[in-house]
Amino acid sequence: MDFTLGEELEEVRGLARQIFTDYATADRLRAAEQSESGVDDGLWKALGDAGLLGIALPEEDGGAGLGVGGLCVLLEEQGRHVAPAPVWPALVAGLTIARHGDAAQREALLPGIAEGAERFTVALEEFAPADPADPRCSAVPDGDGWRLTGVKAVVPSAVGAKYVLVTARTEDGPGVFVVEASAAGAQWEWTRSTTYDAAGNLTLEGVPAQALGEGALRTVLDLTRIAVTAAQAGVADGAMRLAGSYLSEREQFGRPLATFQAVQHQLADTYIEIEAMQACLWKAVSLLEAGEDATVAALTAKWWADEGGLNAVHRAQHLHGGIGVDVDYPVHRYFLWGKQLSGVLGGASADLAELGDLLAEAAS
Repeated sequence: MDFTLGEELEEVRGLARQIFTDYATADRLRAAEQSESGVDDGLWKALGDAGLLGIALPEEDGGAGLGVGGLCVLLEEQGRHVAPAPVWPALVAGLTIARHGDAAQREALLPGIAEGAERFTVALEEFAPADPADPRCSAVPDGDGWRLTGVKAVVPSAVGAKYVLVTARTEDGPGVFVVEASAAGAQWEWTRSTTYDAAGNLTLEGVPAQALGEGALRTVLDLTRIAVTAAQAGVADGAMRLAGSYLSEREQFGRPLATFQAVQHQLADTYIEIEAMQACLWKAVSLLEAGEDATVAALTAKWWADEGGLNAVHRAQHLHGGIGVDVDYPVHRYFLWGKQLSGVLGGASADLAELGDLLAEAAS
């Protein structure tokens, strides 16, 4: 299968690379990391002004209409630059609303996402042993809407978000709901990490919400797995290139470290894992864009992102030796991003267990 990017996506990649290169400087990265939200607001505005935050949304909703492929190209470039902006949660929310929101919801919510004027995030996880596909958070009817009660864990990029897509269970099964982050009954507990992400735990006590249409749960989970894989592929590639550059300059016994066979083997293993991530990622994208069942493919890609991506950033850190633990040197950011992304929706073990269940179900 040919996963070569078309002309439009190559243009998106070039524009995204230019903006991330301009904004992901050492000084700006440090400033964002020390801020309350962990976000570079100037970068976020630049992405919105360039139309990149609407790149995946349908044209009728104010976007560029490049779909999941456009999102993945953008996220890969972000990962390569470890640029602090809440792109994947916001655009996963936007694409889910575009696919499952009614006309009024799309009209009210999507322009803010495309322009970057309003930040969105997704609340998909709960404290163990909850399954993201089987939330414990409850939703009960309330007039024309719903009210949600429960606790959602590690909501990504929570600081500054205006709306949250929350998974919850009704009497008829699980669904996805739109909640205002500052609504009465919504209580936040911040869990600021040392990476780009200011996450939070969200307690809901009868919070008003709007429901998205049938099928939104599968869509938001598949999109999250695909988006995280794309970001992780970029992170792994950026870490590998940084390590390669360092090793080609650093000498030992009179020759560059990059010429040592053991070092070359580790870089080769990293390259193979990045290629595996890419192949699985674009297979999942092609299925989702074609309207086919992409859950198995998305889980497979996400497993590679969790397992292979974490291996890649571990190797990059190790290959830098002592300088790798110096936080003034950039390699630590790749490690932290890779570690955090690898844990989204439960990590490699959870992905493998769910994938096994799906394959066994299909074979029975």
